[in-house]
Amino acid sequence: MEKEINSIAGQPAEHMEVPDQATKKVIFAASVGTVFEWYEFTLYGALAAVIALNFFSGLDPSTGFIFALLIFAVGFIMRPVGAVVFGRIGDKLGRKKTFMITVIIMGISTVIVGLLPTYNQIGIWAPLLLITMRMIQGLALGGEYGGAATYVAEHSTSKNRGLNTSWISATGTLGLLLAFAVIMISRWLTGDEFNEWGWRIPFLFSLLLLLFSIKIRKGMDESPAFKKMQKEKTLSKSPLRDTFLDPTNIKRLLIAFFGICGGMTCAYYIAVLYPTFFLTQILKVDPQIANSVVTISLIAGIPMFLFSGWLSDRIGRKKTLLIGFTLTALVIFPIFKGVAYFANPSMVASLEKTPIYLNLPTEEKCSFMFNPTGTRQFTKPCDLAKQALANSGLSYTTVQDANISNVSITVGNTHIENFQVGEEGYKETIAKITTNLKENLAANNIPTEANADEFRKGPVIALLIVLVWCGLFTLTPVAPALLEMFPAKIRYTSMSFPYHFASGWVGGLLPTIAFAISIQTGNIYFGLWYPVCWIVLSLFVCLIFFKETKNVDINK
Repeated sequence: MEKEINSIAGQPAEHMEVPDQATKKVIFAASVGTVFEWYEFTLYGALAAVIALNFFSGLDPSTGFIFALLIFAVGFIMRPVGAVVFGRIGDKLGRKKTFMITVIIMGISTVIVGLLPTYNQIGIWAPLLLITMRMIQGLALGGEYGGAATYVAEHSTSKNRGLNTSWISATGTLGLLLAFAVIMISRWLTGDEFNEWGWRIPFLFSLLLLLFSIKIRKGMDESPAFKKMQKEKTLSKSPLRDTFLDPTNIKRLLIAFFGICGGMTCAYYIAVLYPTFFLTQILKVDPQIANSVVTISLIAGIPMFLFSGWLSDRIGRKKTLLIGFTLTALVIFPIFKGVAYFANPSMVASLEKTPIYLNLPTEEKCSFMFNPTGTRQFTKPCDLAKQALANSGLSYTTVQDANISNVSITVGNTHIENFQVGEEGYKETIAKITTNLKENLAANNIPTEANADEFRKGPVIALLIVLVWCGLFTLTPVAPALLEMFPAKIRYTSMSFPYHFASGWVGGLLPTIAFAISIQTGNIYFGLWYPVCWIVLSLFVCLIFFKETKNVDINK
């Protein structure tokens, strides 16, 4: 190892060298928790529709799905809290102890989800218990990534820090792929009963991951940088104060959040997570087909993790980030439009031939149909019409004119009217209107489900691979860049907070916000502006304020 790493352990450079095998062991041990993290993370994303069915069955389909996405997001919202809690522990008591705590909490809470009763069994207690477990998971996850990246970086030289930490992200994708594989196998084993009880299998499978993670992490040794600080008694007495009250560090945090992490989390999540929602909920593609193409694109992306990490060691963190931000911002809209064209060509062609219109009187005011608590009922005629259109997953154009007297939907030469809550109740009214709309769509040869025979797997996979590759250029330089920005005594806390604050409040809410925006505007692509705006913001902040860090001494 190079001089600065040798000096961490308090020994002369010429007398200390960490063997390659030891470095591999460090990377493997640190990466195990990341595999677990992404496995759990993917379950909530890929099973959002099933979770909505079992835990929010008292709601209409669109509201139930948005609520399920918020359950997915609440774990992310808790991540910055976990970053503060476990970052402080990691900076005061050590990386190893913190690793063990977070992985145990993560594993137990994930297994419990697989044992929870459903809404039909215990009512409102079902989603409340699910929320509680999700919050606990998010808390533990907030302490995971920063510790893993810190641990690996403090065992690496300045010449291979980017490559070594890139393995953490790459193995995280293995967790994501493992989740897709377990879900697909569970669907195959349980068949039609998957939505009833088969969905529990992937969560219960987490027990095996937990036991394996504990076994591996028990054999870990503390990082040399932390040992040195312990020996010299230079550990921070108050990591939180030094992180959040020091003006110089506050500036670093702001640059890290707006110039690196905000854009990164959107660029990466729009590539690895949102395609599943887009394919299944908007394009109405069969979930197994959607999971298979996303899985293949992620497998093809694994080498790019290592290449972009290696590249950041060669040309620097800043240049690699700027390449990733620029490419991702440019390709998002063309790629998702291409995915729609090749995944459900009949829908795209039919909507071009027979556009759908939502006709509103000038005085009609629609609600913003974002229902985080699941308790609101949207009973205005405009809201009822929008919910039916949202359930169909199709784009439409809103026409508001003084000559229009009643809310109606036009599909070709047919008109659908009478959007009022009937005596049967709110939920039943939505279902009735949705059924009526689907009948009119079918009469006009507009498909409400994707045809598996028309799905062109090759082009869809190719487009998703390009999106993944672009996103990875923004992901892999982040760990070394954050580590190199902050001093060793508060590194765990300082790098974890902006990373998880962005992951939770920017990336974690991406599916929910993008889906809600698309419903509100009637345009299936409009929600993509959310990640694009964040990526462009990070591009400019990074360009102007972020200074290259790859050659800094991380032991100060």
